[in-house]
Amino acid sequence: MTAAEPAPRPRVAVVLPAYRVRGQVVDVVRSLIDVADAIIVVDDCCPEQSGVFLQQTLTHPKLQVLFHEKNAGVGGATTTGFKAAMEGGADIIVKMDSDGQMEARHLPRLIAPLAGGKADFTKGNRFYDLRALQTMPATRRFGNFGLTLLTKAASGFWHLSDPTNGFFAIRRNALDLVNFHLLDPRYFFEISLLVQLNVVRALALDIPIPAKYGDEPSSLNPFQALASFPLKLLRSLAHRIWWRYFIYDINIVTVFLIIGSFLFFGGGIFGAYRWSQNFAEGHEQSAGTVALAMLPMILGFQMLLQAVVLDMMESPKTPISDILDHEKNSA
Repeated sequence: MTAAEPAPRPRVAVVLPAYRVRGQVVDVVRSLIDVADAIIVVDDCCPEQSGVFLQQTLTHPKLQVLFHEKNAGVGGATTTGFKAAMEGGADIIVKMDSDGQMEARHLPRLIAPLAGGKADFTKGNRFYDLRALQTMPATRRFGNFGLTLLTKAASGFWHLSDPTNGFFAIRRNALDLVNFHLLDPRYFFEISLLVQLNVVRALALDIPIPAKYGDEPSSLNPFQALASFPLKLLRSLAHRIWWRYFIYDINIVTVFLIIGSFLFFGGGIFGAYRWSQNFAEGHEQSAGTVALAMLPMILGFQMLLQAVVLDMMESPKTPISDILDHEKNSA
């Protein structure tokens, strides 16, 4: 390709996990025919046989229907679709839900930063549109707000919101760097993907895209997620910190984490030990003992807080996909 030739249009594949969506999936697929190059529907052992119904109702050369013999969850179905899209030569892979809450007319807006080389990953954000946000059920709205704060810390993408939004797009080169076996097969899938993308320093953007809400029940209750996700979020945070600041890179954040943790927890352990010892002996704590425990804890807390601030400021400037494309072209 010469400098005068325009870049070829990227091939876009849309992955649709299908479970209990018999009444919506046909219309969703029809809406995508004009805006996608490939449509991959993964019937996740649907009791309504959504995939079979789709094959019987609609035939199109862009459409591919895959079937799971056992239910693998939304994450498992999406991963299956990802692999099929990559095998089909897709340059940009979009994940949409099959329940009709996401509209195909927003697809060009979602993939524009990827096609223009401005990002590796884009995700819809329903919170930008205040009018559309008013139509979101209150339980989903407030549950999502709480989950968003926890996800920011776990994923490292402090500038992203609406973490459970299932409408996102990713460039193939960035997806090649993701460890599929570390992705959660169920409703934690989107968050686990964000963690993996942060570890490889992918550039991610939020795209304002409203969702429409009808009478369909939500398959994910944000309040239930807030009750069941904390352990997974904690594990994700530990995984990200270890790989991001101790394996892939070592910088000032690493130093603050090590020294800050030593001072904070060391001071706490020392204080707890001396308190229990003096309590058992019936002695009061001396001012010196309190100072020896509190001073390192305060210093350690300040260093850990500074590590959080630096982590919030840390973000890639160039899409990792562009770097990989340059290396391939140079080779």
